[in-house]
Amino acid sequence: MGTLLTRWRTWLWVLPAVALLLVFVYYPIVDNLRLSFFSWNAFSPEPRFVGLDNYAETFADPVFWRALLNNTAYAVVSLVFQAGLSLVLAALLEELVGKRMRGLLRTLYFIPAAMSITVVGVLFSFLYNPRYGLVNAALDAVGLGHLGRAWLGEESSAIWSVIAMSQWQSVGYTAVLFVVAIQRIPREYYEAARVDGSGAVRMFFSITLPMVREMTTLIVILTISGAFLVFNEVMVMTAGGPDNSSQVLGTWLYRKAFFEDDMGYAATVATVIFVITFAIAALQLAVSRRRRYDA
Repeated sequence: MGTLLTRWRTWLWVLPAVALLLVFVYYPIVDNLRLSFFSWNAFSPEPRFVGLDNYAETFADPVFWRALLNNTAYAVVSLVFQAGLSLVLAALLEELVGKRMRGLLRTLYFIPAAMSITVVGVLFSFLYNPRYGLVNAALDAVGLGHLGRAWLGEESSAIWSVIAMSQWQSVGYTAVLFVVAIQRIPREYYEAARVDGSGAVRMFFSITLPMVREMTTLIVILTISGAFLVFNEVMVMTAGGPDNSSQVLGTWLYRKAFFEDDMGYAATVATVIFVITFAIAALQLAVSRRRRYDA
């Protein structure tokens, strides 16, 4: 009887959280999937069932594929910087920098992540300005003025300029997360490796990298998911231009929903985003779990 009462009390405490998840997370996902099979807008008396027509229209749209390609490029570059470079920076910070400087450097790394994305976007828009921006001025100063351009105004460079800004803001945050993971590694491992004659590089690959695997998995999932959910950076700096060259799935969804009032198409894009992020997260978790069992 006591065990049953305890179980009911447990469910009583969990129920509010489950209810919130059902109402604000799972119900919108299911309802969005349902709406992707309908044609409707803000002035429709009621949605009209069209089956897979929205999906056919979406997959035939070249702008959709351009947006998906931009998101993919965003994810690849973000993995290199936020999961790769951040780990190297964290390892260097813990291994080579004195204790007095570590706190200062961690703070400096973290400051960009604490800034509003709107503020950062406007700041980098000034830096990229072709007439008085610091980027072109710096290129001129080192004799590379021929590489200067309207960074946000040309199709070939707009999305890459936004991606560069995003890495500047995010690398420090993930580096601090890696620092926390590295600090949890027992120092005895490194001391024993030094006694055996291992150098810094060998210790990084033999001790640090395996021991921060869980944090790496988390950061990879967050980085890839964030890359496919990106919206604010592009909206603030280019709004998808010029000529849709910097569109990502989030901004294209927003444009179709609130500028062109094509809610069915927008719901379809939202479903695609959900499927991609869910599949990537599930795959990464499965791979991580298999490695843990093998270890």
